[in-house]
Amino acid sequence: MSGQSLLVPGEITPVRSVPGNIRRPEYVGKPAPTPYTGPEVQDSDTVERMRVAGRIAARAMEEAAKHIAPGVTTDELDRVAHDFMVDHGAYPSTLGYRGFPKSLCTSLNEVICHGIPDSTVLRDGDIVNLDVTAYINGVHGDNNATYLCGDVDEESRLLVERTRESLNRAVKAVRPGRQINVIGRVIESYAKRFGYGVVRDFTGHGINSSFHSGLIIPHYDSPHATTVMQPGMTFTIEPMLTLGTHEYDLWEDGWTVVTKDRKRTAQFEHTLVVTETGAEILTLP
Repeated sequence: MSGQSLLVPGEITPVRSVPGNIRRPEYVGKPAPTPYTGPEVQDSDTVERMRVAGRIAARAMEEAAKHIAPGVTTDELDRVAHDFMVDHGAYPSTLGYRGFPKSLCTSLNEVICHGIPDSTVLRDGDIVNLDVTAYINGVHGDNNATYLCGDVDEESRLLVERTRESLNRAVKAVRPGRQINVIGRVIESYAKRFGYGVVRDFTGHGINSSFHSGLIIPHYDSPHATTVMQPGMTFTIEPMLTLGTHEYDLWEDGWTVVTKDRKRTAQFEHTLVVTETGAEILTLP
């Protein structure tokens, strides 16, 4: 495993501006979003709008990823993604969500999720997760992926490759009539082949006009995830696999989640809609 020193918080730059003509989600400026009370099954118009939001989010993530290199700050990656979304008429969904100060999450090495972009400089050998969500036409599109920075050790590269594969397998398991827990069963059984931990307390989620609708998508085989998938349901799958324990600590910033043993972790995510025969990924560039 990489001998990189552990991460420490950097300096956070001022909040980036969004033009006034770009529609904000209802939670911006509030301590928390209004609870979602609508359906988990969306009509065709909503799904089409989510395709647009998902495409913008995917392309913004790709643009930011092009800048991943030793010496670049995570704040610079935030700038790139922010500018791309704004230039395409979208609002960065994380900006102002429960007070989050940036336009994407950057989670490096031992950070499981929700890392805040700051003055942290990428190092040769880091693995870097970018989590980007775009809001446009009243709906959200949410995706993330883990990237390699420079010369990454074999153990970390395999973790990234296999985490991506776990998402691919989970998407293929989606079928109307199946319970949600089939998704976690597929991810967990695959991860166990390699002795990886599967993060349990951070999950996939329903998404539509609400960033997080209340529907929970566990990435392990949960006996409680008995909701039956139906055509038109929209949600994310976003497995987080670890080289060690699935247990975690939370930084004082209230956001940054790190593995308790400080071993590395990777994550991949797509927003999808259940179809009559399987699933359609909505976050494709």
